Amino acid sequence: MIRYIHKGNMIRLIFPVLLSGFAFISGRQVIGQVENLNLINKYLKGASAGVMQINHLNDLAFKYYDLRNAEISKLSSRSEWIKRQKYVKSILNEIVGPFPPKTPLNPRVTGILKKDGYRVEKIMIESMPGYYVTGCLFIPDGIKGKRPAILDNIGHSEGSFRKESYQNVIHNFVRKGFIVFAIDPVGQAEKEDYYDPLTKKSIVEEGEDAHCYFGNQCFISGFSVAKYFIWDGIRAIDYLCSRKEVDPERIGVTGLSGGGTVTSYLCAFDDRIKAAAPYNWAIYDKWLMETHGEQGAETYIYHGLLHGITFADLLEVRAPKPTLMIKTTRDYLPIQAAREAYTEIMKAYKASGKEEDLGLIEDDAEHQFTRKNNEATYAFFQKYLDLPGDPSEAEVEMISREELKVSPTGRISTYFSDAETIFSLNKKATEPLIKNIEESRKNITIHLEKVREKSIELSGYKVPDNDLKPFFSGRYKRDGYSIEKYLLSGEGNCIIPLLVFVPDGKKKFPSVIYLYPEGKGAQSAIGGQIEELVKEGFIVAAPDLFGVGETKNKFRSYHPVIMDYCAFLIGRSTVGIQAGDVSRVVNYLKSRDDVEKDNISAVSIGEMGPVLLHAAIFDNSIKHVVIIGSPLSYKSIVFNKYYEVSLSCTVAGALTAYDLPDLIACLAPGKIVLAELKDQMLDPTPADLVDQELGFPRLVYANKNASGNLRIQSTPESLVSLVKWCFE
Repeated sequence: MIRYIHKGNMIRLIFPVLLSGFAFISGRQVIGQVENLNLINKYLKGASAGVMQINHLNDLAFKYYDLRNAEISKLSSRSEWIKRQKYVKSILNEIVGPFPPKTPLNPRVTGILKKDGYRVEKIMIESMPGYYVTGCLFIPDGIKGKRPAILDNIGHSEGSFRKESYQNVIHNFVRKGFIVFAIDPVGQAEKEDYYDPLTKKSIVEEGEDAHCYFGNQCFISGFSVAKYFIWDGIRAIDYLCSRKEVDPERIGVTGLSGGGTVTSYLCAFDDRIKAAAPYNWAIYDKWLMETHGEQGAETYIYHGLLHGITFADLLEVRAPKPTLMIKTTRDYLPIQAAREAYTEIMKAYKASGKEEDLGLIEDDAEHQFTRKNNEATYAFFQKYLDLPGDPSEAEVEMISREELKVSPTGRISTYFSDAETIFSLNKKATEPLIKNIEESRKNITIHLEKVREKSIELSGYKVPDNDLKPFFSGRYKRDGYSIEKYLLSGEGNCIIPLLVFVPDGKKKFPSVIYLYPEGKGAQSAIGGQIEELVKEGFIVAAPDLFGVGETKNKFRSYHPVIMDYCAFLIGRSTVGIQAGDVSRVVNYLKSRDDVEKDNISAVSIGEMGPVLLHAAIFDNSIKHVVIIGSPLSYKSIVFNKYYEVSLSCTVAGALTAYDLPDLIACLAPGKIVLAELKDQMLDPTPADLVDQELGFPRLVYANKNASGNLRIQSTPESLVSLVKWCFE
């Protein structure tokens, strides 16, 4: 799971430490034996356990690619492609939008630089009220009439368009007579959202880290942060069209890397773009998911693949308008994906008789600008924006980054104390969702039915079959109990490593499923929490759920959130898949002769809490629930600028229908313990906030004359006593 940790005043995304062989449980001497509580190291499927999570999500995603590609293969005529274009546009507007109304841009020119042959106007516009876009407008001298203009979108580069490689392209365009508007991307440069003026450092690093940080909050609310990148681009084009020097019929858009991603999005959302040239773009595609995998949150469209939307669709909807795809062959963004997309997109252009208006240019280089590709880009815009000339790249004089500073302080956040951020905008967009939940709660019966239905849908939970195929892998004997080792069949080709701790004696026992964020081994040692439970007469089942413990991702080049983003693409979630694993463990326990089938309970520690809450309402065989140290709500993550809760314990779109307190209410009148609840920073939740957030489940329990069955406490207490209370 992803972690945001404090380092001084900075919050950083970090990779979890991979524990080789789980040394904290392996090698323990017990009754003359060396225990090894790992299960899959000698099992054939175990060879791929470290990539099981990735492979399973990719397999699920690729089924949607196959369905989509089968539909595309049927298209041939222009009318069929037009029908497809209309469908894609409607779906994109539905799952990326809604966009806000267009409000006054309130442009400000904060300074003008006079240079040899051109001038630079430093521009601020408001793409939404109080939300500023900073950029520089580069205007050639001697303009008579109107000129074509190019919007230059920037990737994840420190300094944004002020970086020399970007300036080189901008200045060459200007030398060739183009007007260029270069803008700072969302969450970068002067639009950095997390700058701390006291430490003069960013609390969350700008660029991809920041994009994921506020992007995660957007996903919980059912949005993709991509819409804010797109909207800034649309409003930047609005500004260009408002300038007297600009010909609105000759608008071009280009950009490298993350800027190529935004360029691709704009191709699908703004029909005013005459010519577009995405350059080494980053957006989810099959080959990228199988190779590098790492991208920012803005490159994933909420439920995009579920609706059959891929990168190719973004360019196909603009066919037959002129488009140039620009790639380098050694890019970490696979060239193969670009070639296959080009072949498919070309079919749409051929159907219109305009195949000459789609191009693919390649150069042998890493993820970067190259002279060959740059010159092909200049020539493309010279041709299609009707400004002929020499496409050769010239040596240009750079402008210092300080000179290109737009706001006096160099950051919107320190220039305007009340400026909107992605966090504040998403919070405002989420407030009506919370009000809808609160309104729905007024009719308790209908609301709880809706919560059950929507939590299944949004989490992507799938009811498991009963064909568990338990594989017994051995037993260890300890003082008063034994440890049995099993492998269960999980979803698809996944496996669930499971330890079952069985008290001595030939009788039936109540059972407890024990869920720990680090997996089954963390509390399996002698003297640990699991032993305390088993010595009180409980059979304890400790699984490694999907992506936990032995099945945790060990493919280091994958960013931790990528698995969650992949799940969100297809309407699934780690929470929903893990809840299915919990149901499988329940089914296994019910198959045992030594288990009291009506006395199955479950315990969760830390961020396993949301998983158990979902599982408990999906599977009514779980009679009692003890939740310790769980995040209190999803709302707290979205309504606070900073958080440390892992994305893996959230459900994309949850706040469109429910929050964690609603799941608690669904468990009434069953016994539940909520102990030491955590806020969004994983700190103890203040009592007044607990009272506020848990008012609804308390009301539901009271209405069912079961107030005593909902136990909420902030002080530590032994796990054994909490579990025993549930069974009283």
